[in-house]
Amino acid sequence: MDEGFLLQLLAQRREQHAFRELRLQGTLVDFCSNDYLGLARSAAMQEAVHALLQERPVIHGSTGSRLLAGNYEWINDVEKDLATFHHADTGLIYNSGYDANLGLFSCVPQKGDTVIYDQLIHASIRDGMRLSRATTFSFQHNDLADLEKKLQHATGNRFVAVESVYSMDGDMAPLTAITAICRQYEAHLVVDEAHATGVTGLRGEGLVQQLGLEQQCFARVHTFGKAVGCHGAVVLGSATLRDYLINFSRAFIYTTALPPTAIAAIAASYSLFPYMKEARTQLAALIRQFREGMHGMEMLPSETPIQVVLTRGNEHTRTVAHNLQEAGLDVRAILHPTVPKGQERLRIVIHSFNTPEEVAQLIKVLKG
Repeated sequence: MDEGFLLQLLAQRREQHAFRELRLQGTLVDFCSNDYLGLARSAAMQEAVHALLQERPVIHGSTGSRLLAGNYEWINDVEKDLATFHHADTGLIYNSGYDANLGLFSCVPQKGDTVIYDQLIHASIRDGMRLSRATTFSFQHNDLADLEKKLQHATGNRFVAVESVYSMDGDMAPLTAITAICRQYEAHLVVDEAHATGVTGLRGEGLVQQLGLEQQCFARVHTFGKAVGCHGAVVLGSATLRDYLINFSRAFIYTTALPPTAIAAIAASYSLFPYMKEARTQLAALIRQFREGMHGMEMLPSETPIQVVLTRGNEHTRTVAHNLQEAGLDVRAILHPTVPKGQERLRIVIHSFNTPEEVAQLIKVLKG
């Protein structure tokens, strides 16, 4: 079978120094993963999952789509618990954050509607918008004037899509101001809380709740693959939205449900991370240490675990990342086309389980 067309495109990637490969973490110090609180590696998490599975023994997998054989009492109970914790009317669990955003944006905005999204929005939302047939416009990152300008030209039902914490920049959306603009233009605000869940707010409840804006959002998406330390996601919103997604969201309808073991992990994490105040305090201290130690280096502003050092150029960024790996520090290069040309960077993730000594070593290597 002729695969020349694939080889040609792969060759172009290699020529651009942008070829991606899968790799294992190994024994390097983790400054890469999204396991902000260390729950994915936590013995307490494993024990909590085990305890829950002892309480509700699992004798089968999910067995099918939730609209067929795959629905069960435990997943419904956890959805209700998630909605209660996040001060929402209801929640609907999806198999991943990607599935949740794809499923939400592909079916809710209709032809003739308008979706206005931050230019740094996640690829899952972009893919969902492509399937929706709605008109879409981006606005300059966190630029309120540009958002308002775009809303003035919007037609049909208006939707605004933002992330509370941006995954490649680490900064936060000005949500209070954005909600005010959405109220003025009667726009439906959707907030992706993937990188805020677990770490933002007194109990890790996310930025929307920290600011008291729950009632200002049409929908919120909380992803469990980051600080929550497991897998899946929940779309929070009204009972009407939940019913609509069950009826029209293909990413929900046509996929096998998460098995009970995955639901146990979600429930276990939510029994742990709201009470991990000490871990969040330690995380904040390490972030301050890193930013103070990096004074004078070209960095993006961020108070979150995601810290960005601009290195510019794929080849140079790869070289700096390689030097860090050689020093035993797992920091990955973020290259064009994942980020715009000239914005290549090191995406450094600080975790509560990192030590001050490890952060000091990271600073030392980066400053050369």
